[in-house]
Amino acid sequence: AITAGDSYPNTHTMSGKDAKSAAIKQSSKQKKKKWSKGKSKDKVNHAVKFDEKTWEKFKADMPKAKCITPSTVCERMKISVSLARAALRELVATGAIRQVMHHHAQCIFTRATAAE
Repeated sequence: AITAGDSYPNTHTMSGKDAKSAAIKQSSKQKKKKWSKGKSKDKVNHAVKFDEKTWEKFKADMPKAKCITPSTVCERMKISVSLARAALRELVATGAIRQVMHHHAQCIFTRATAAE
């Protein structure tokens, strides 16, 4: 136990400048942090034109789906979104699907039912 007459030992033997330079030397000896390159997404190569096989598959499969958006068509058919939008407009014109909601960024379609 420390009594009133005892003094605390001097733990700070270096001056402020020496302590700072020692800390800098110590930190420079540590390994530098290596930054990761980040996760990169693979570039997808979607078609920008329909070939006969893809167009027939599109006309057969899409009217059967419950929820149809240009994004889902793009993923399923491996076509560009602008091509998917144009193709969906074509299906609406023929009556194979109907539009549920239109927003400036996204349109949602569904299959045409017999009740209409």
